[in-house]
Amino acid sequence: MVPDVSTGSDSRGLIAYLFGPGRRDEHTNPHIVAAWDMAGAPDPGRDPAATYSQLARRLDHHVDLRTRELGGKKPPQHVWHCPVRTAPGDRYLTDTEWAEVARRVVHATGIAPDGDEKACRWIAVRHADDHIHIMATTVRADGRRPRTHQDGRRAQAECRRIEAEFGLCRLKSGDFTAPRTPTGAERAKAERQGHSVTARQWLRERAYAVAAVVHTEADYFTVLQSLGIKVKTRLGPETGDVIGYSLAAPGDTSSAGEPVWYGGSKLAPDLSINRLRERLPDQEVTDRPGFAADPAEPWQHTITAIHTARTVLDSDDGAAAQAHLAAFGDALYNIASATPGPHRAELRAAATAFNRARRSATRADHQAATSLRQAAKELAYASNEPGGLAIALLFATVHLARAAAKWHEQRGHQQQAAAAEKAFRHLQAGYQQAAAPVLADLARRAPRAATASRYEQDVRAALPDHADRILADPTWTVLTTTLAQAEIAGHNPRRLLAKVGTQRELDSAERPAEVLNWRITAQPNRRTQAARRRNTTSGTSSMSTTLRPPATPVATRPEERSRYR
Repeated sequence: MVPDVSTGSDSRGLIAYLFGPGRRDEHTNPHIVAAWDMAGAPDPGRDPAATYSQLARRLDHHVDLRTRELGGKKPPQHVWHCPVRTAPGDRYLTDTEWAEVARRVVHATGIAPDGDEKACRWIAVRHADDHIHIMATTVRADGRRPRTHQDGRRAQAECRRIEAEFGLCRLKSGDFTAPRTPTGAERAKAERQGHSVTARQWLRERAYAVAAVVHTEADYFTVLQSLGIKVKTRLGPETGDVIGYSLAAPGDTSSAGEPVWYGGSKLAPDLSINRLRERLPDQEVTDRPGFAADPAEPWQHTITAIHTARTVLDSDDGAAAQAHLAAFGDALYNIASATPGPHRAELRAAATAFNRARRSATRADHQAATSLRQAAKELAYASNEPGGLAIALLFATVHLARAAAKWHEQRGHQQQAAAAEKAFRHLQAGYQQAAAPVLADLARRAPRAATASRYEQDVRAALPDHADRILADPTWTVLTTTLAQAEIAGHNPRRLLAKVGTQRELDSAERPAEVLNWRITAQPNRRTQAARRRNTTSGTSSMSTTLRPPATPVATRPEERSRYR
């Protein structure tokens, strides 16, 4: 059951909407199910003689008295509005049940506490099977305004209790860090234009994707404009600095032909200009990503940073953990764009789902997650690295998403935990799609029995407590191939197994050999590193031969430029 509190100043206009046909003729049988005084509230839905103006005058009675006392000045935002909707799949409530819901909500929010004879006047209108609209005028009979501090939070808490008592779907409690949901008008407009998402949602996704790639505030606005998005900044009157901004989707205009603007904070709390600045440096970064001599480095750096993030989530540093969750949200966008293959759709869905898990009431220390955020930006400018490293990275994201869900669940962040779990499922599906052919290929190229026997001895020596489970794992054959490749790359198998086996505990792993396989895959090639060090020492390496120009960032690649038209 979802309440949505808002305020306004037009009583008659809201009444006309509640009893009217709706924007798409969706209102059926509108009528009052509860009111401050059922006998004294004219019902235009059931009484042909009752008019909207009569009902407005009755509701505004105390407002008009207070207006005369104020010399003709109406109290600001005196109309209180709270739709209450049941969840999809819930049973339909009777009028009597909806009346009880309305009375409990106005009591909980301070609009009309039980037994308060001087409370505000209010009505509850039902014009659909699954919801009511509660409308009140917020001037009491004694001329005072009601105490509605945190009325939205109190309405949500009461709806959670009603759900339990009425046997309805138990929704997740929020902490007021969720982004604004599209309005009914925005959804209707998207449907008319044949879009699957509203302009608000489309802009939010593009803004997140761009923020994950860029290094400065100026880059952020430049890349958004390159995608066809209109940008309007608000400047401070004294300093001339940017103090806010708004975005408009291409082709999204009002009835007057003007762009429909959405402020950054109205898209999502962490897209406000102040929250963006916490994650972006003040000046241009001189050591731009994309100049790595080894194309594998961005992938390895990101894997290492994600492993670090898992360790931070296990610590007691809530601010650092929250920062790593926000950085992981950025990383998911870049991973989705940098990873080729049909599983990309699952990765993009994971990035979208995780957006709700990247914020909570815990304030983030963004400096603590600089390594993960910078590694993700490196990946945004990297060339595609197919095969093992990409799969190893996906494997790491699966486990971090599950750890994020657990972290939020332990702290009572119900909506965030559910979002992280949803992202986990998308990442798991994407990993399975991408990994299946790679694992099958590694299994086909397993080394000879004598070599596999030698690796078995290495496992028993390096990881004696886990050896039996590793050797019984169906992916043990895959691990032997990866160990052979690592040996060719200059690693000592036994020392390598001991190293990766202690990165995190293996007791909870269902397939410890698969875990070790991807940890080993992410290790750098020792022979390549040695050759690079020799070249650097001898001076034979030059900028023109070892460095490559930065690749086009993923947020500005042609396939990412779908317009909202």
